[in-house]
Amino acid sequence: MPRKRLPARLHLLSVRAVQTAGDGDHSDGGNLMLRARGGSATWVFRYTAATGKRREMGLGPVHRSNPAQTGLSLTCARELAAEARTLLQRGVDPIDERDQRRVVQREAVEQVKAAKTQQAMTLARAARDYHQRVIEPSRTPKHAAQWISSLENHMPAALWHAPVSTITAPALLTALTAIQPHERARNLTADARLQETVQRIRQRLDAVFEDASFHGWCSTNPAAAVRRKVREGMPRRERGQFAALPYREAPEFMCRLRAAEGVAARALEFAILTAARTSEVIGATWQEIDLDTALWVVPAARMKAGEDHAVYLTPRAVSLLRDLQQLGKAYVFPSPRLDGGPLSNMALLAVLGRMGERERTTVHGLCRATFSTWANETGAGRPDVIEACLAHEEGNRVRRAYNRAGFADERRTLLQAWTDFLSTCNVVTMPRAK
Repeated sequence: MPRKRLPARLHLLSVRAVQTAGDGDHSDGGNLMLRARGGSATWVFRYTAATGKRREMGLGPVHRSNPAQTGLSLTCARELAAEARTLLQRGVDPIDERDQRRVVQREAVEQVKAAKTQQAMTLARAARDYHQRVIEPSRTPKHAAQWISSLENHMPAALWHAPVSTITAPALLTALTAIQPHERARNLTADARLQETVQRIRQRLDAVFEDASFHGWCSTNPAAAVRRKVREGMPRRERGQFAALPYREAPEFMCRLRAAEGVAARALEFAILTAARTSEVIGATWQEIDLDTALWVVPAARMKAGEDHAVYLTPRAVSLLRDLQQLGKAYVFPSPRLDGGPLSNMALLAVLGRMGERERTTVHGLCRATFSTWANETGAGRPDVIEACLAHEEGNRVRRAYNRAGFADERRTLLQAWTDFLSTCNVVTMPRAK
């Protein structure tokens, strides 16, 4: 007959036995052990795992200073051992189950901490934190101040001080559509001013929410979600909205501009001579320019189309640059207020204001639209050559590849003709290109 298995005896240790136990392992039954080493003692649950491996699970220290504490310690150890035996009967490893429970508890604590952080991290705090870490070190003081003030001035208080994790796309869209245009952009229509202001603020909020999401302060980016909705809700922006000086008045304007003093005036003159964008001119460095070959190559990173753009400099443009080279700054057109940093994008517009032309033309219109109108109406250059000078992106991929490779001589000739035209104060009739 098979031998009958007797139930394991439990609770073998008395409170007195626990207090007086010497060094070694002392069984309380049911796999519970009292392990004494020197002046300390611990409770240990010893068992065989389903894998056949012998394991020991610590159940805490043994308190032996007085009978009351010893009795409580013994009772708690027996309860924990009983729970472990129940788990083993269910096929669960007690140590694995305990470790998993601790992981869940830690995650719960972290979730509570994260929730408190999210509640404390308002849109205002997230924006100012991003502004301090990213914007201030990389922008001019004036631009950095404008960056954060545009958000402070246009975001409603209820949204600005709300937790960044609670802001929804519909709520943000409502705030953006309530924005009014900035009056300082007088050279644009009211609709254009509104569109420019709203788009700029949405882009800045996009950066703030993306950064907040990266740091775990929110899980979504409502500014990115409303990008299309903002564009759909804006008045349709018509082409040609940049006011431009009639090209027949450009020579007289250039005469007055050349008499004006200051780096900003020279930057505007250079922009007109090269038909370049404001950002391309004020960001120009001497590394981009070869005065010996009269060539300025604007790197792709600074071009709207994302491709390198070669500008063939006329003798007048080269002479202007040689004078500026004597300043010894990294930027071609350094700001006198920023210790060699680049001019502000408002500097060229300020020159127009001092010359009394700000109501009649924009910098973009004067430098590019006026040139384009002159070149097309007088037939000074072929359309492809004109577009290449303006660095307009060609939609046709084959034509784009050809345009990037050619037109060097024609572009140089066209810009020289433009410079010659600007050097006269009388209307000049240009021969049409054959």
